[in-house]
Amino acid sequence: MVLRTSPPSRAHLRLLAEADAAPPVRRRDLYAEIDDRRLAAILAAEDVAEEHGLSAHVRTTCYVHRCWVHQCVSDPMHILIVTGHRWCRRCDRTVDVEIDEAFPGSVELSCDGCGVPPDTVANREVLLACRTSLRAMYGGEASTLYVVPDC
Repeated sequence: MVLRTSPPSRAHLRLLAEADAAPPVRRRDLYAEIDDRRLAAILAAEDVAEEHGLSAHVRTTCYVHRCWVHQCVSDPMHILIVTGHRWCRRCDRTVDVEIDEAFPGSVELSCDGCGVPPDTVANREVLLACRTSLRAMYGGEASTLYVVPDC
């Protein structure tokens, strides 16, 4: 008999206002140089969530570039041919990402090769991460409940 249990939910990360509690020292120090404290808090929260099973592909922040993921997703480092993230399998080309940061923001994926918008699970994850990143960036300074999808 095999017992099936669903994986622990990681849908909600609680961002703490400074008055609530201080993050662990190792997390606080890791992003101390970032002026945007909301971004730093989300970076640290997503680092912890990733250690506990959050897929790196649904992060709204980039720990390498230390910014919102929509701000650096166009970097070649974010092209993952094996998984299909920012890749068009139809014509074996890089998928371009167009970001409009003006509130409320928009994200579009396009392939210059075949002209067909890439609609794969991996590229939908790119869209979701970028759209969530835009919303989080405009989330304000207050302590809020930040929702990360279970993927």
